[in-house]
Amino acid sequence: MAGRGGGGDYAEEREKAKSFLQGFSSSGGGGGDAARKKQQQPPQEESSFSYRRSLGALAHREQVALYVDLDDVAEEDPELVDAVCENAKRYEQVFADAVWELLPQFRQREVAHKDALDVYIEHRLLLEGRGQEPGQLRDPQNQFPPELLRRFELYFKAPSSAKARVIREVKADAIGKLVTVRGIVTRVSEVKPRMVVATYSCDQCGAETYQPIQSPTFTPLLMCPSRDCQTNRAGGRLYLQSRGSKFTKYQELKIQEHSDQVPVGNLPRSISVSLQGENTRLVQPGDHVSVTGVFLPVRQAGFRQLLQGLLSDTYLEAHHIVCMSKSEQEELGEGELTEEELRQITEEDFYDKLAASIAPEIYGHEDVKKALLLLLVGGVDQNPQGMKIRGNINICLMGDPGVAKSQLLSYITRLAPRSQYTTGRGSSGVGLTAAVLRDPLTGELTLEGGALVLADQGVCCIDEFDKMLESDRTAIHEVMEQQTLSIAKAGILTTLNARCAILAAANPAYGRYNPKRSLEQNIQLPAALLSRFDLLWLIQDRPDRDNDLRLAQHITYVHQHSRQPPCQFQQLDMGLMRRYIAMCKRKQPAVPESLADYITAAYVEMRKEAWANKDTTYTSARTLLGILRLATALARLRRVDVVEKEDVNEAMRLMEMSKDTLLADKGQTGRAQRPSDLIFAAIRELVPAGGTRSVRLAEAEQRCLSKGFTPAQVQAALSEYEELNVWQVNQQKTRLTLV
Repeated sequence: MAGRGGGGDYAEEREKAKSFLQGFSSSGGGGGDAARKKQQQPPQEESSFSYRRSLGALAHREQVALYVDLDDVAEEDPELVDAVCENAKRYEQVFADAVWELLPQFRQREVAHKDALDVYIEHRLLLEGRGQEPGQLRDPQNQFPPELLRRFELYFKAPSSAKARVIREVKADAIGKLVTVRGIVTRVSEVKPRMVVATYSCDQCGAETYQPIQSPTFTPLLMCPSRDCQTNRAGGRLYLQSRGSKFTKYQELKIQEHSDQVPVGNLPRSISVSLQGENTRLVQPGDHVSVTGVFLPVRQAGFRQLLQGLLSDTYLEAHHIVCMSKSEQEELGEGELTEEELRQITEEDFYDKLAASIAPEIYGHEDVKKALLLLLVGGVDQNPQGMKIRGNINICLMGDPGVAKSQLLSYITRLAPRSQYTTGRGSSGVGLTAAVLRDPLTGELTLEGGALVLADQGVCCIDEFDKMLESDRTAIHEVMEQQTLSIAKAGILTTLNARCAILAAANPAYGRYNPKRSLEQNIQLPAALLSRFDLLWLIQDRPDRDNDLRLAQHITYVHQHSRQPPCQFQQLDMGLMRRYIAMCKRKQPAVPESLADYITAAYVEMRKEAWANKDTTYTSARTLLGILRLATALARLRRVDVVEKEDVNEAMRLMEMSKDTLLADKGQTGRAQRPSDLIFAAIRELVPAGGTRSVRLAEAEQRCLSKGFTPAQVQAALSEYEELNVWQVNQQKTRLTLV
């Protein structure tokens, strides 16, 4: 008996399955994937019976997997769909038996290509036919199990009415049921063979015994259960015959819930997914997937777990796995905006209102918040002739301590649906890219994605960007431009997707930003890496009485009332902003031909000014691509299909404002640099970066004299900076050490 909640007739359910497979026609407007595909074809008598054609392909081994769409089953028998969802493992056997009984009706010719197992079974049947007397029944213990003879795989597709569960909500009540979960793949194992049927031979009577295996682990049989060994009490021992056993492809995944599904203060949950047969090799770490499968416990638990009444582990046996498209990810958990909500957002000055709603507790930084808003919306990806041009916008915030860089990164992490937050020193090369780990159970190597891989189709916020080691920072070059991550570790060579926008925050090398030094010297980042950022924003803490007064009033108001002070804009809710940004991302605006000449002329003028003014930032073709990305993001924000001239002007304005922050102090200091400052810079270059931060005093003096300074100027500079406790000179006057 097998049935709906345990009360149905097994034969009756099998007949229903056979009737569905033979009689379902997609020409009647079925709801499954097969029906939707066939509706686009001209109506034909045979092509409408999609499952009949699949059965014919299975019979001739032209097809391996049969996917039963439960939406199709619901058109014939809705009660059968409920029964399948409640007892999926049992009904998988019911449908497999129905297919096995139907296959002889669809076999029109012999299978041309036979494998080793076919030859083995035919050989055994031939030997038994010769040595067996007429009318003698075969030992029941030595019957071929159906799993050994079947060469097809059967899987279920969840009905469209089934709601996907959050991974942390898959609990004991889901055991045995067909469930659908969504998440991001964090770990992928190698594809290896897994035993489906174990074949043993007895060393005494020579009889063969078969053991179907239903779980990832099993206990091998030892004693022969045949009739001869039981009657004679021979005590025959069984030996595994690998040639007569059946194996299938097997792969294990680790799926982690999305960041927007993790409650505040909780660790993200994961679930193990078992893939078999044709479901293997479909995904990689970093892919956003939707998995439909049966939630099962591992049957073989340790002795201590059995005494405690605990299961050693649970896993999801996958039936249908599919990578989610970008539009499906954006629509996850996002409801459509009502007309009233849309009117509330798109009223006058909505661009300024959206920017002011980003981190409203933080005072000022209006243009920085506008840039962060465009980072969340993103530009449009381009793929001309197979070449990929990224649409994600990368921004680096630099500046003095205490200007709320980390607070802005933290807010963007909470606002973006897909985001990862990490710090420079806390991100090693393994934590940012991917790690090759050894599975403690099987000993095999598995690939686990890092922060950049897990932030695929989202935002990766990296704080303390300047504190990262050089070996770790090199991994970001490929991600920031090619949006991929190449891995070559422990013999695993692969390329992972890392299509994320990077928001980085960096502090100056010596505490505060020194306008007399170049950008690379202040931040200590190579120019090749800085050029990959679309916007480099310097936030300085300059003393200004009026601005300091407004900032202090803002901070005290926030501390008193736990909310931002009232302003001309009514700040939008975070959930409302998230839904509006998801709506904007569905637009794919294009740049019209009428703007091409305007953009190229503006770029040529920017390049000319950059060379004339000795700009600290390198203006290249990446700057032009950055303007195009910002302009398309602004068009997306307005939910239009064509980029307008105002979008280009605003993109260029943000680009110029970001460069002005780097040039703000140029020309404000009218006086020439003092000889003491130049002498300090010359001596500072002699001090090694690592180890003891000291230099021989005679070598330092000789270096300064060679640059044209007098001995009196050198001694004055030494005394001045020693009084400031910047460096110290030993009593013997032989070495100078930086404090």
